[in-house]
Formats: sequence, C-alpha cells, structure tokens
Amino acid sequence: MPPKAKKPPAEHVLAPCSVLVGQEELLIERAVREVVEAARAEDADTDVRELAPGELQPGTLAELTSPSLFAERKVVVVRQAQDLSADTVKDVKAYLSAPAEEIILVLAHAGGAKGKGLLDAARKAGAREVACAKVTKPGDRLAFVRAEFRALGRSATPEACQSLVDAIGSDLRELASACAQLTADVDGTIDESVVGRYYTGRAEASSFTVADRAVEGRTAEALEALRWALATGVAPVLVTSALAQGVRAIGKLASAPRGMRPADLARELGMPPWKVDRVRQQMRGWSADGVSVALRAVAEADAAVKGGGYDPAYALEKAVVTIARAARSR
Repeated sequence: MPPKAKKPPAEHVLAPCSVLVGQEELLIERAVREVVEAARAEDADTDVRELAPGELQPGTLAELTSPSLFAERKVVVVRQAQDLSADTVKDVKAYLSAPAEEIILVLAHAGGAKGKGLLDAARKAGAREVACAKVTKPGDRLAFVRAEFRALGRSATPEACQSLVDAIGSDLRELASACAQLTADVDGTIDESVVGRYYTGRAEASSFTVADRAVEGRTAEALEALRWALATGVAPVLVTSALAQGVRAIGKLASAPRGMRPADLARELGMPPWKVDRVRQQMRGWSADGVSVALRAVAEADAAVKGGGYDPAYALEKAVVTIARAARSR
C-alpha cells in the first residue's frame, strides 16, 4: 500500500485553508484561480464550489467537506466570509481545527472589523494568507503595472508604466487589461509613445500629458497634446487644473529644504515618491521667476476658460507656450 501523501505546508497554494484578505476583486479572483488551477493540475476532476454567505447555512460546510466514497478533491470557496451568520462561523471555526483530507477551503474576507473573529481563527489555525487589499496609492499602482509586464514576460520603460497609470487611473482590472493588450499588440520594448498611441484619448491622461510636456519645455509636443485633448472632448478646465498642478509641483519642490531624505521630502510636499522623482527631472530648466510667470499664465487661462475670455482654446495655447518658455528660464 503506497504511503499516504503529506499535507501541503500552510504557505503552499494547496494548503488546507487559504484566507484572502481585502476587497480588491481582481486580486481575489486571481488568488481563487491560482488555488483551483493548482488543484486541477494534480487532479483534473477537482470539484469547485463557490458560495455566497447566504448559501452557507449551518451544517452546509459539514456536508460539503464530509468524506466521499471516491475521496474526490474539492475546493470550497466562501465569498464575503465576514458576512457569515454566527452559527455558520461556529461551523467554520470547528472545521478549521480539523480540516478534511482532499478538501481545500478558501475564505475571502474583507479584512475589516466585521467578522474579525473568523479571520483571527483562520490565522490561529495556520491558514495561508493572501493580501488582496485595495490598491489606493499611485506608487502601488505603478508597482502593479511593472509586475504585470514582468509576469507577461515583456519589458516596459518606467515612463511607459507611469503613462499607463496616468491614463487608466485606479482600476486594477483595466490596468491589467491594458498591459495584456499592449503585450499582445506591440513587439519589443513598450515605451511612452506606444502608451500614448493607445490611451492618450482619455480625458485625465490627455490633460496631464499637456501639463507634463509644458513644464518640460517641450512647446510643440505640448501644443499637439493640447489640440488632441480639446478635439477629443477634454474640458478646458481639466487642462488648466493639470497645468496648475504641474507648475505648483515645480514651485513646491524648488522651495523644499535641501538634503532631505526622499521619503521625508515626499511627506513634506504631500507627493508620492514617484511624483517627486518626476518633478525633480522636470524642474531642471526652471528659475524662481519662471515659476511666477507660469503661475500668472495659468491664472489668466483659468479665468478665460471659466467665462472671462472669448476663446478658451486660444487662452490655453497661450498659457502652454508661456509655461514651456518659463521652463527654460534658468
């Protein structure tokens, strides 16, 4: 008789219990898929049951995890485990103390105060824990994009990754989809120009592209980006807002104390570290007088697009040219 297979260790993807902590749906889906694919790689007939809190009643877990005649492998996924009833939580806690053979339990838990007793019990029982928290910081979204390209086996420049985050925003699912699309459609290294061709039509990305080119002193490119933004329906007020943010960031960094550590500087300026690095590169040609001139130009453009002028497009073009010249004032 062959020796009985050992249980996978707690950190293994096929551990008896995995708890997915957080509310980022993309990460939860990926973590569930990872467990299911690993289980089916070992046993193609693995049965997968996914249950919402209302479907897991007292006694249901015992029924799902009871030994079968054929000792089939089973993955039981419980969504929103923080919403389970008190009686069902008792069942789950009892199960965690003595998990069944060939059963893999996956608990998706929001991670807050609600249902914390179940989460604590899972941790105490040695469950494998997967972080699925919402990605809210720009730097973390940038790291996510870089990791996506690496996982897809492709190289993308730092500027391309940042441009993609600027264009797509905070939705991880859309960011992942964009990385996959670029990887499928583009050969070689993915750079900023490629991202621009695919995604520059988005309002937020277009306005910040205008601002970035202007504060970098790239007049022709800034004007081209501005005309494209306006042609694709970007509201002029979004452009003036982006220009204001760009120029103010230059001024804030220029007046910051010298010699501060990057993390301390980021906190002092209220910017994420990646933003500090970008602004530091953009401010090379700026002088204090240039910042003053640019801020006045932004204020005039803002007044014009909010009703103080007859031609918002002309006002924006004038501001962009003035800011780009100010960027070379040193």
